[in-house]
Amino acid sequence: MSRLVETLVPTRLGTGFRWLLASSWISNLGDGIALAAGPLLVASLTQDARLVALAATVQWLPPLIFGLLAGALADRLDRRLMVVVVDLVRAAVLALLVVAILTERVSIAVVLLALFLVGTAEVFADNTSQTLLPMLVDRRDLAAANQRLQAGFITVNQLAGPPLGAALFVAGSVWPFTAQAVVVAAGAVLVSRIVLPAHRRDTARRTHLRHDIAEGFRWVRHHAAVRTLVLTIFIFNITFGAAWSVLVLYATRRLGLGELGFGLVTTVGALGGLAGIVSYGWITRHVSLGNVMRIGLVVETLTHLGLAITTRPWVAMPIFFVFGAHAFIWGTTSITIRQRAVPSALQGRVGSVNLVGVFGGLVLGSGLGGLLAERWGVTAPFWFAFIGSTVFVVLIWRQLAHIAHADEVPAQV
Repeated sequence: MSRLVETLVPTRLGTGFRWLLASSWISNLGDGIALAAGPLLVASLTQDARLVALAATVQWLPPLIFGLLAGALADRLDRRLMVVVVDLVRAAVLALLVVAILTERVSIAVVLLALFLVGTAEVFADNTSQTLLPMLVDRRDLAAANQRLQAGFITVNQLAGPPLGAALFVAGSVWPFTAQAVVVAAGAVLVSRIVLPAHRRDTARRTHLRHDIAEGFRWVRHHAAVRTLVLTIFIFNITFGAAWSVLVLYATRRLGLGELGFGLVTTVGALGGLAGIVSYGWITRHVSLGNVMRIGLVVETLTHLGLAITTRPWVAMPIFFVFGAHAFIWGTTSITIRQRAVPSALQGRVGSVNLVGVFGGLVLGSGLGGLLAERWGVTAPFWFAFIGSTVFVVLIWRQLAHIAHADEVPAQV
């Protein structure tokens, strides 16, 4: 058993990382439950594609509104305390949603408000959590640490959580949100056990929050690799957001899957993510980072085409599997590059610039997705995603060479 623990969480990564990993895994279980339960709750209250897409939008909008503020505060305040407080706030909002369901006062407006508040808390928790890792492990171990964090995301958020959330929803709409509230609160307790080194801030230099935020933007603008990553994720999330904002309708109407079948879609993608975990070390040793990103963008583009064409679950499921592998490889590589390149004192702000790129694209895309699906059918967002992704891949192809920057450290996995 001790040998297995050492393989999964090497001693060199430290006790603090083990607490962070445990918190991340258990919190991701709650988020995974919500991945299926949230859309199912909305779909049970309305069949309007625009409202279904709006539910995705209100979850993706908070990072766009509060992301830069969250990053600036993460570089000013006690990062551990910040994560604990906002996770407890998130658990409290979920508890209130449970009460609304139990008292039969739940409505689309109540659900949308709850999703927005939970999403807002997640902005501060997730952005700040990413700043903890470079403070806990050596720069050379960031790839290995991120691989383990992402493995938890894949297995519990994507693989175990959604089918569990769908099953709990079938048993009663109140159960998945109760479970999510409990595990999010438990994650906050685990984070509170972490002991961080002194925050590397210049306490003698007093600046305005606007100055701090602008400093993060300036750093990104002048760093070619990180700038390219932010631009790429922004554009590609417009196309991805358009398609995935109506995924629950696509799975139930186009593929003919039920509520449990919708949870299976995410599970299959998670299995692909596990394949990405297994192969990640080999890939990063044999393929340049620029080519890893190029291949990933081609895979995502073809994913939208394949889903737009097919009506059969047995064709769609392998596509979701391959996309899941791509998502893990892209995400792990992207965050590792950023954490290695960014100074500790700027981790929160640069991470927030990336966060705005991520969710800015998702918000724009989800709005387009709802309109396209309502006017031309549920496959229209996937056709839009395929065409838009194709155009951007052609335009960004050469710029991806910036990702393989000279100061990159070989991955230790």
